[in-house]
Amino acid sequence: MYPRILDFTPAVMASLSMTHSRESFVPLMIGKGNDQVEISTRYESREDTSVIRNYGNLIQELSRCVPDGIVVFFPSYTYMETLVATWAKTRLLDDLTKHKLVFMETTDAVETAHALEQYIRACESGRGAILFSVARGKVSEGIDFSHHLGRAIIMLGIPFVYTEGRILRARLEYLRDEFDIRENDFLTFDAMRHAAQCVGRAIRGKTDYGVLVFADRRFGKLDKRTKLPRWIQEHISPGSYNMSIEEGVHKIRRWFPYMGQPIRKEDQLGVSLISQEMFKNNPKIMEKFKNVLVEID
Repeated sequence: MYPRILDFTPAVMASLSMTHSRESFVPLMIGKGNDQVEISTRYESREDTSVIRNYGNLIQELSRCVPDGIVVFFPSYTYMETLVATWAKTRLLDDLTKHKLVFMETTDAVETAHALEQYIRACESGRGAILFSVARGKVSEGIDFSHHLGRAIIMLGIPFVYTEGRILRARLEYLRDEFDIRENDFLTFDAMRHAAQCVGRAIRGKTDYGVLVFADRRFGKLDKRTKLPRWIQEHISPGSYNMSIEEGVHKIRRWFPYMGQPIRKEDQLGVSLISQEMFKNNPKIMEKFKNVLVEID
């Protein structure tokens, strides 16, 4: 979409995917609760008590099986406050604090900085914590949750931008008139880009690992999931397009014990780690990387 808007022809010399010696992250698209009720943050479902309950159940179940830190991204501050207030009334928050401490981003920068500081402290102490934050907010923009700070990232709903603002309406009209870009295409592209930005905060190196949960039925649809980055799409199995909470939790419970094992250097050689000797003795490796190698004097 950007080449059309900026009027240039993209030139790709090499496009390399992520290389890991093990399955360091697992993306799951959870689209329904254990009661088979579809979960979504679309406008028609936001007041649905079954949806709100199932979102709470999802976080509750993950708090019991995911170690260390969990970051939950909501589509807006208003919706986050609505859900948290409902969970407080139903005592779900009380249950969450039995497993992990709970912190919350606010519109106040000082309060958010303090909450983030306490969240990090809880994770580093071994207590574990959950951070409720907002897509397009401060936490999603420039803070990394590497290693124990983000063993699970939950994208709760698709973070569509508020469409009634005058500036956005003018922009959408301009894109439609000048570049023939439909409103829905741009909004979906923008929302999925922000969703990928949020979940990408968890995987910050070859030794890092975590679960990426896309909690909305719409994520599993073709027009949505194909707009995710390739490094995420490559790891989504067809059976993960519309999982129930129970199915997702079952997969996570089996996955974390495996990921907790130490990484051996010999397992990385030839996959995510290549020695100088391997380059010299393996023509196939040289051929594969000849276009991206840079010789340094």
